[in-house]
Amino acid sequence: MNITGYSVEYIKDPTGILTGDRYEFFLDIDVDEEDDLYSVNGIKLRVLFYKNDEDERILNYHFLENQTGKVLEFALDEEEEKTVSRFCSENISQA
Repeated sequence: MNITGYSVEYIKDPTGILTGDRYEFFLDIDVDEEDDLYSVNGIKLRVLFYKNDEDERILNYHFLENQTGKVLEFALDEEEEKTVSRFCSENISQA
């Protein structure tokens, strides 16, 4: 799994109730044809990422089929989750 592109958006909390900042990432994912996750329509990973002064982490994520937007029922393994979390952390300044 390789991240080939992305978009990120800061999510405003209109109530001011939530602490920290939240970001929505859409990561373009390149998946090997032999991987169960592979789709001819392409794959995106939607990530909700959280950051405050003491903590940053993935809150939630979903794999999506590019052309249909269909949610795919797959999970990241531990190493992939670390890679995605690091990528999001390094790229939140683009929001």
